[in-house]
Amino acid sequence: MEDKKKLIKDYKKKIQQIKKHNNSYYNKDNPIISDSQYDNLKNEILSLSKKYNFLKDYGDLEQLVGAPVLNKFRKIQHLTPMLSLANVFNKEEMGDFLKKIKNYLNYKGEISLFSEPKIDGISATLIYENKILKKGLSRGDGVTGEDILANLKTIKSIPKKIDFPNVPKLLEIRCEIYIGKKDFEKIKTKFANPRNAAGGSLRQKDPSITSKIPLRYFAYGFGTILPMTFLTQSSFLKKVKDWGFTTNPLSTELIGIDQIEKEHKKIEQLRSSLDYDIDGLVYKVNDLKLQKRLGNTSNSPRWAIAYKFSAEKALTKIKDIVIQVGRTGAITPVAKVDPVTVGGVVVSNATLHNEDEIIRKDIRIDDTIIIQRAGDVIPQVISTDLSKRKKDSKKFIFPKKCLCGAQTVKEISKTTKKEDAVRRCTKGYDCKFIAKEKLKHIVSKEAFNIDGLGKKVVDQLWDLNFMKEPSDIFDLDYDKLKSLEGWGDLSISNLKKAIEKSRSIMLDKFIFSIGIRHIGQENAKIIASFFGSIVEFTKLFNSKEREKILKSLVELDGIGETQSKSINNFFSNDTNINITKRLIRQLDIKKYSIKNINGLFSNKKLMFTGGFQNMSRSEAKAFVEENGGKVLGTISKKLDYLVVGDSKPTKKKIEQAKEFKVEIIWEKGWNKILKS
Repeated sequence: MEDKKKLIKDYKKKIQQIKKHNNSYYNKDNPIISDSQYDNLKNEILSLSKKYNFLKDYGDLEQLVGAPVLNKFRKIQHLTPMLSLANVFNKEEMGDFLKKIKNYLNYKGEISLFSEPKIDGISATLIYENKILKKGLSRGDGVTGEDILANLKTIKSIPKKIDFPNVPKLLEIRCEIYIGKKDFEKIKTKFANPRNAAGGSLRQKDPSITSKIPLRYFAYGFGTILPMTFLTQSSFLKKVKDWGFTTNPLSTELIGIDQIEKEHKKIEQLRSSLDYDIDGLVYKVNDLKLQKRLGNTSNSPRWAIAYKFSAEKALTKIKDIVIQVGRTGAITPVAKVDPVTVGGVVVSNATLHNEDEIIRKDIRIDDTIIIQRAGDVIPQVISTDLSKRKKDSKKFIFPKKCLCGAQTVKEISKTTKKEDAVRRCTKGYDCKFIAKEKLKHIVSKEAFNIDGLGKKVVDQLWDLNFMKEPSDIFDLDYDKLKSLEGWGDLSISNLKKAIEKSRSIMLDKFIFSIGIRHIGQENAKIIASFFGSIVEFTKLFNSKEREKILKSLVELDGIGETQSKSINNFFSNDTNINITKRLIRQLDIKKYSIKNINGLFSNKKLMFTGGFQNMSRSEAKAFVEENGGKVLGTISKKLDYLVVGDSKPTKKKIEQAKEFKVEIIWEKGWNKILKS
C-alpha cells in the first residue's frame, strides 16, 4: 500500500514538472531545461503510465498538449452568438424534431432541409469587412471568442480577400477547422487525436508553429451578414464556394423523413472512407426566412439538429457498481468497468441510469457487458452476457439511503400519476454530497462561468474545507491556496480575477445558478422577466408572500405546476434560504434586461387566447419578447393587450379583458402588426 502511495506521489510530481516546463516553453518562450532533459522526463512518465495504467487517473501525458492559455488571446464578442446544436440519435427523434418546427411555425406542408456532414473539428468564425478578412475568432463560450486571426491566416485555402463583385460589406463565415486522417498520421506522436491537434494548433501563441500543422476547413454557415442577400442555406454555400471558400461536397437538400434516413445511411456507410472524422449529419431548415422565424433557445437554434450516427459498442467487465448523488438529489448508479476503447475514447465508467434499469437488465458486479457510446453521451450498459456470469453471482441491491445516510424517495409524477424511476435525497444543501454538486453547477459555464474552478478543483477545495457553499467562493483564502501543489502566483491571480468578474451577474443567470430543480435556462428567463429585480425575487423567502406569488407564476406561459411546486419546495427549506441570502450579499445582481427596449411592445404586457392561422402561440410569444414585451398568463388591470386568435378563443378571458378595459387585438389586427 505504501509503495503504491509513493508511486502515485512520484508520478504526480513528474506531471507537475512537465506542466511547469510546458508553461515555460509555450507561454513564456523561455525553456528552463534542455530538449533532451525534457524528452527524458516525458519518457519516464510514459513508461510509468504504461506499466501502471491506474496512474493515468492522476494525469495523462497525452492530454498535456502545450500548456493552459494565459489569457494570451484578446477576447472579442461574437457579432451573433455561436450556439451549439441539440442532438438526436434515431429516426423517431428526428421525426419529433420535424414535428416541433412545423408546430412552432404552424406549417402545413413539408419543409426543405439542408444536410451536411458534422465534422469532428474546431469551430471558428471569419469576419470580412469590405471583402477583407479582418477578424478570426474561436467559438469560446459562444458569446465571446478569442482572437485567433493570425493562426487562421496560416490556412492557405482560407481567402484573405474576396475578389468578386456583390460581396456584402459585412460577411461572417462560420467554419469547422480539422486535420485530415492521412495528415494526422504524420504528426500523431505529438497529439492525442486529430481534434486535439487542430485545437492546440489554433491556440498557439506563435503562428509559425501553427503554419507547420496541416490544418484544413469547411465553411458551413454564417453569423452576421449586412446587407443580407441570401434566401436559403444552399444558395449561401453555393455562392461562398464560387467566392473561393471550401464547402463540403456531401451537402445536399432533402425533404421528409424518408429522404433523411436514406441520406443518413448512405453517409454512415461512407464514413470510414472519408479523410476526416464525422460523427453524424447536421440538418438545417433551408429557407432562411423560416430560420429567422424559428429563432433560438438559450443553447441552440430551433432550426437545426445534429443527427448522430449509430452508437459504437464494446465488450468489457463490471468491476464495481458505485452510487453518485447529483445536485438535484438524484441517486445514480455507475458501473466501474475494465478500461475499453469505444469510438476512439477510453471508457472506464458507464451509467446504469437508475434502480429500475438495473433490475430490468439484471446487471451485477463481475458481469461481462456490452456498453455503447453515442456522440458525447456518457457510455451506457446495453446488456449482460449471461453465459459468462459466475455461478455464485449475487443480485445488486440498490441502497434505499443516500450516501449522507438520509432516506431516499421516489416521487409521484403529477401528469402520469406513476412513481418516478429515480430515487432522490430530499435534504438539499443539508446533504453534503448534493451541496458539493451544487457548487460544481454554480461555477459552470452556463451559470457563473468561473474559469479555473473546474470539477476537480471544486473537489479539491471542498475536501480541504476551503469552500462548502456558494458564498465561500467569494471569501476564498488565496494565501492558503499558495501552499497547495500546482497553485502558483499566476494561476491564483487568474482565479481571483475570474471570481471577481463573476460577482456581477444577470438575474436570470442567478436564478438558474442556484439550482432549483426543474428550473432550466429558459424557465429562469421567464421567472426573471416576471420578477424584474433581485429585490422582488427575494419575496419568495417569505412563505405568505410566496403563496401569493406562485399563484401568479404558475399562470405564466412556460411555467407550470411542476416548476411552481419545485420553487416552493426549494424555498420551504431554511438552509436553502440562508445559503441563497449569503450568496446574494456577495453579488451585484443586475435587473433582468428586456431584449429590445425600443421594440414594438417595449414595456407592454400581453396575453394570448385562441389559435392563429399563420403562426403558433410559441412563435407569437417569442415575437413579443424579442420586441421588448412581456407575455402574462392571467388577465389583470396591469395587462395592456389581449391578443385573440380566431381558433377557439376563451370567451371568459375576452369578457374579463373588456371588464378591465384591456385593449383587445383580434387576429386580423395582429396580422397587420406582424406585417408592419
